[in-house]
Amino acid sequence: MKELLRTNDPTVIAYAKLLLDGEGIDCFEFDVNMSILDGSIGILPRRLVVHEDDYDDARVILIDNELMHDQ
Repeated sequence: MKELLRTNDPTVIAYAKLLLDGEGIDCFEFDVNMSILDGSIGILPRRLVVHEDDYDDARVILIDNELMHDQ
């Protein structure tokens, strides 16, 4: 698994997951429980990870939809 996205905004995570799912790319959200433990005030970021084989395709999808910057 490789980290694709890290954000404090749960709507960005939800949108990214929707886009990736639509393209058949499995993803998993890390740190959901830690985010809840902070009182859901958004201090701790959540991470979205994908399989290493899907990373490049997933990255292009998020860049095309302006959820990531091309670095």
